Amino acid sequence: MSTQQNLVILARGGYAARGMLYLIIGIFALLAAQDSTKPKDSHRSLEALLAQPFGYFLVGLVVAGLLAFAAWRVLQATRDVDHHGKDLKGLTIRTGLLAGGLVNGALAFFALGLLVSGIKSSGSSGGKTKDWLAHLLSWEYSNLLVYLIALIPLGVGIAHIIKGWKASFEKYFEADEDVMRYVRPVSRFGLMARGVVFIEIAVLLAVSGSAYQAMDPPGMKEALDALQNLPAGWLALMTMAFGLIAFSVYSFSEAFWRKINMQIPGVCG
Repeated sequence: MSTQQNLVILARGGYAARGMLYLIIGIFALLAAQDSTKPKDSHRSLEALLAQPFGYFLVGLVVAGLLAFAAWRVLQATRDVDHHGKDLKGLTIRTGLLAGGLVNGALAFFALGLLVSGIKSSGSSGGKTKDWLAHLLSWEYSNLLVYLIALIPLGVGIAHIIKGWKASFEKYFEADEDVMRYVRPVSRFGLMARGVVFIEIAVLLAVSGSAYQAMDPPGMKEALDALQNLPAGWLALMTMAFGLIAFSVYSFSEAFWRKINMQIPGVCG
């Protein structure tokens, strides 16, 4: 099998793994609409998945897929396989892709830690994270750093909503209209829902920026918790859960029908 064929498999496996992860998060969030003790983020969802029958096998698949997806994102960013270019817009998109690769790589290693050490020992790493965060936030102007960090999920969220609204993802799909008739509306809903979650994370970061404490930074769990605490929060959380499941459908669709451009300088066939 050629190098290019291996890269195609890598990319498609990565999109499928992202779809599996968001499907798990969406299902748990849906259950959490009735029971607030259910996990709502990637880390706790992986821990809960590990406790299920065949959990180790399923998490192992997710680890392999997330590593593949992280590698594909890095390749997209560094080799510009989607031809975003080197202007400001293109470099911004490629920087976002690189950041996504690093985040998914970190999540893969977290899941790998669950497999190797078990949930109890992996949980001890949280103290080190808090110690590092406490040291970082002891800086006099750390609140400014938090505001700057908040711009990242804000930008990602806005980009997702625009991408979903305009359905600009279609140009990367190789599927006929019979398929896109179903993929298009679900993908648009999923992208916009994920965008709303990222914007919520940005708002939570910004609001807490002036009085940030040594704690885990807000993420998807906190964003979904905030929805659940609203009036009729169970309905808002349920809607967002369906949105995250829709995003998983979008990811699975990318695994099947996304154009994977392998005309990459320096990579032989």
